[in-house]
Amino acid sequence: MDFALTDEQRQFRDSVRAFVDKEIIPVARDAEHSGRYPTEIVETMKGLGFFGALIPDEYGGMDVDFVSYSLLFEEIARGWMGIAGILGSHTLATWMINRHGTEDQRRRYLPELATGARRTGIALTEPDAGSDLQGITTRARRDGDHYIVTGTKTWITNARFADPLPVLVKTDPKADPAHRGMSILLVDAASPGYEVARDLPKLGYKGPESCEVTLDEVRVPAANLLGGTEGRGLQQALSALEVGRINVAARSLGIAQRSYDESLAYSRERRTFGKPIAEHQAIQLKLADMATTLQAARLLVRWAAVAKDDTDRADLETGMAKLFASEVAVTAAQDAMRIHGGYGYSQEYEVERLFRDSMLMSIGEGTSDILRTVIAKAVVSGRGKVT
Repeated sequence: MDFALTDEQRQFRDSVRAFVDKEIIPVARDAEHSGRYPTEIVETMKGLGFFGALIPDEYGGMDVDFVSYSLLFEEIARGWMGIAGILGSHTLATWMINRHGTEDQRRRYLPELATGARRTGIALTEPDAGSDLQGITTRARRDGDHYIVTGTKTWITNARFADPLPVLVKTDPKADPAHRGMSILLVDAASPGYEVARDLPKLGYKGPESCEVTLDEVRVPAANLLGGTEGRGLQQALSALEVGRINVAARSLGIAQRSYDESLAYSRERRTFGKPIAEHQAIQLKLADMATTLQAARLLVRWAAVAKDDTDRADLETGMAKLFASEVAVTAAQDAMRIHGGYGYSQEYEVERLFRDSMLMSIGEGTSDILRTVIAKAVVSGRGKVT
């Protein structure tokens, strides 16, 4: 079902689906296993305008609504979640620059970011600060018309291609509460002292690099302070994470959908005891649960996307969507592996990659337990209502 998509949204989804079927699915398994960066796919996405998905028309972007945004990432993750990661971190940062940046910052960066001539990501996490962003130790002290930045960021997607890289820093380490002393700086990649130190090895999420970035006395122009005012960094980051949760929830849908598709096809072909395993009740029960939870997750993601289109703050809706869809992805990938039996453990089949990629979905953009606290706070405060 299309769940009341508009004709424009349906056409957009179909065009993305055709791209995924033609350009991503045929090469994803071999490229992922070889560790080769998917340069050709990235170049094609530039031509299709995907890097400008959340950038307004006036800066050369597509300016899609959040339902279309979720469709984009669901379809791409169905082909290869790693590709969705390359695009996801970029679009998250561009939304933040457009939403919170000064007009000068938007005009300097967004036109090239829209075409993919420039690419970006977002640097929040540190070795000792993940879910607790107020615990970051990266510092930025004012020095005339510049900030001097020192610190280390980790697990940064697109780090080797990001220019600029939005970096969450503490401009006032003594602020109480801590969030009032946090800001975001747009750090140009050519800045002396800025270094992508290493790529981090990963279980899954192959394709995009995940890196450690060090900043050693990096001079950043004060004009690159996002929004032009200190102390708004955590607010800016958290608002962007709402967008990121739609992104990750949609990626989770793609993984769950592919897990279901592969399992259904395999169960119709694989025969045991004289008949296809799809005719065995034990397999049917798994397929029924996969189909039901997948559809439920899709409805929740659509609801969250509509809410984000309609209101500035949708932490309840996006939190619920990301929590539920990510858990559905993990369960669907596990069940797909069980349905495939020994073949599910083989790299000759898609499901082992889906299994590895699914695990990140319950961690990125807020762990499942962190999201439960986000949801609970919204409900208890009365800010979020379930009706």
